[in-house]
Amino acid sequence: MNSLFQSEPIVFNLPDADIIYYPHFFNKEEADAIFEQLTTDIPWQQDEIRVFGKVHPQPRLTALFGNDGKSYSYSNIKMQPLPWNPILEKIKSQIETVIETDFTTVLLNLYRDGKDSNGWHADNEKELGNNPIIASVSFGSERVFQLKHNSISRLKQNILLEHGSLLVMKGTTQHFWKHQIPKTSKLIGSRINLTFRIIK
Repeated sequence: MNSLFQSEPIVFNLPDADIIYYPHFFNKEEADAIFEQLTTDIPWQQDEIRVFGKVHPQPRLTALFGNDGKSYSYSNIKMQPLPWNPILEKIKSQIETVIETDFTTVLLNLYRDGKDSNGWHADNEKELGNNPIIASVSFGSERVFQLKHNSISRLKQNILLEHGSLLVMKGTTQHFWKHQIPKTSKLIGSRINLTFRIIK
């Protein structure tokens, strides 16, 4: 992996948010190779979540890698990180070079098909600190990433996350906005998403 992103970044002019999208952060050849390696090399797991008192399988597979054994908790799930492997370290290094941030942890999500999803939420867990920086890189099938403002209902934004793309959210974004990957009835293949973050 030695290329820089292939097109100019897109800066979204949204109030109370700081969001930048790099459509082709990795070129297609790199993205194809990364997708294949992550599909086979990551020890994917499916946790259970509690919704309205009922326990359900989480509608996607996940994995966590990071520094110093720092756990990460969300939606009543506590994950213990695996040590970094070479492919994740390479991806991490390339992102850090461009956005000048040192990440400690990556949460990986595998959306197996259009039925897998991630509901409305903000990445505002206390261990992420104030105004966290989240760098989200996507491989595989394109999925729509939806944003909505917490208090201004007309403020919404859809972003099509492309194969090899990078989305960076920082500043006050997590305080004022929620985001999701909704289900889709389209027949689509799998998608792998890596969200790099800093655990305080």
